[in-house]
Amino acid sequence: MSTDEEEYRGPAMLRLDDGPVAVEVRMSAHFEPVEGRFRWAGRTGPDDTLRERVGGGLRKATIVIAREGAKIETPVKLSEPDPWGGVRISGTGTPPWFGRTA
Repeated sequence: MSTDEEEYRGPAMLRLDDGPVAVEVRMSAHFEPVEGRFRWAGRTGPDDTLRERVGGGLRKATIVIAREGAKIETPVKLSEPDPWGGVRISGTGTPPWFGRTA
């Protein structure tokens, strides 16, 4: 995957305040020229632990994506669980699958 790809589908780790949760994610990014930065968002696959924590008020985490032997870590916002058990995630700056930090 080259750094100019606007989408990522695959494994990720969400680092919560009480430990990591492995998830599958689907995310996409777009560049906001007025702001001069990327905005990216997506959803996790269903995960009971994550759904319970977000349902209880958790709104911040760190997403970790392994890329070319490195682990890229980026802050992420968590939103309410969807009807299928996934959680919406969003962030700004360089998307974590681009292979460098924001």
